[in-house]
Amino acid sequence: MTAIRLERRPLERVWGRRRLPASFEGCGGEGPVGEVRFENCARDALLVKYLFTSERLSIQVHPGDEDARARGHPHGKDEAWLVLDAAPGAVIGLGLKHKVSKAQLRAAAIDGSIEALVDWRPVKAGDSFYSPAGTIHAIGGGLTLVEVQQNIDLTYRLYDYGRPRELHLDEAVAAARPAPLANGASTRLHSPGRRILTPGGSFTVERWTVDGAFRVGAAGAELLLIPLAAAGSLDREALTAGSVWRADGRCRLEAAGGVDLLAAYPGPPRPGLLKDES
Repeated sequence: MTAIRLERRPLERVWGRRRLPASFEGCGGEGPVGEVRFENCARDALLVKYLFTSERLSIQVHPGDEDARARGHPHGKDEAWLVLDAAPGAVIGLGLKHKVSKAQLRAAAIDGSIEALVDWRPVKAGDSFYSPAGTIHAIGGGLTLVEVQQNIDLTYRLYDYGRPRELHLDEAVAAARPAPLANGASTRLHSPGRRILTPGGSFTVERWTVDGAFRVGAAGAELLLIPLAAAGSLDREALTAGSVWRADGRCRLEAAGGVDLLAAYPGPPRPGLLKDES
């Protein structure tokens, strides 16, 4: 088999939910589930999560490669999101409304005025965002989304609305770019049925809406496939929402009635990933 279905691991979070979408029913225990991670190998460049929020996550930042390595980590952390469902008034904080100094950022995190400084953007289902390392950000409540990130657990909290959790002010202020973020939601058409959701960075996320039979992947190249709806098959295994697959080499994708999925891989866009065989 060249298509491997990744195992799900639910994690409870204070900002999570007790009721999850149908594709995640029975996933989790008694507490609120905030995220479901899809277990991969430590050597893999990317990690996929589903997030389920009932309230805002902390205002936080992830370091870039240089800052992360200076603190003994192998690399930094970029991440991208696709919004699957959004309650009325749901927002994502991405960058700041205007540029401030590092000292002003620290002061705002301490006195709470950072909440008004963050650029809170209204979101809806289908919106996608790329958050490069160093971006001050926060995911709002009432959201279900897919997150693709560099495979490292490295988050510095600036502000947490008074929750009794650890903050990382020194690390966060040092890693942050305290300024607005441009082009956080740009996309472009790669080819019919392939849209690039990420505007450039350490990895690429595409959305495929294709119909027919295809060969996907490439030998020795990491590729994660994330079905957004139950449709089609991968190496004759049914694709279902709430699953994530790793394509180890070339796989056969059959989408006789059409398929809607995300494809994520390290590096810039690769034109040869999807070959029509219908």
